[in-house]
Amino acid sequence: MNQQDGLVNKRTLLLCVLLGFPALVWGQPHDGSVPWAQLPAEEQQVLRRFSDGWDQMPVDRRERLRAGAQQWAQMSEADRQQARESFRRWNGLSPEGREELRRKFQRFRELPPEERQALRRARRYFRSLPEGERQALRERWRQMTPQERREYRREHGLLPSRPGGSGPPASHPNR
Repeated sequence: MNQQDGLVNKRTLLLCVLLGFPALVWGQPHDGSVPWAQLPAEEQQVLRRFSDGWDQMPVDRRERLRAGAQQWAQMSEADRQQARESFRRWNGLSPEGREELRRKFQRFRELPPEERQALRRARRYFRSLPEGERQALRERWRQMTPQERREYRREHGLLPSRPGGSGPPASHPNR
């Protein structure tokens, strides 16, 4: 092979690389999303019901679904069962019931962090009680005045800790 042939081969290789590179780049999605065929098998298994429309789905939705699939893979079987039950209850709600739950969740997200934490503590406490005690507490709670409810929360450490005092939390405009 002479020097001229070597130069032609190098030019041909360079031309192929230069012309082929844009095709490789253009063939990949520019939005950072992963096409269905390139998802890991575990994610495809969890997301299989979305397979037909995956590549046409908005990127942000695909990323949310992938994050959910990854979270699902890390859950214990008990947590998965609880999630299935929550999803079943959600599907059983009327559109009005779903909207009401969305509003409550939005109000919760707007609370100061210490109040959100106090509500989480209260929920954990309530869920730790045996079913009979929960039912009795529900009935007792319905009959309490707002002052009695505050006292109960204070006695059980379910109010947010407030610097400079131990009074009830500041009222929230959406309550």
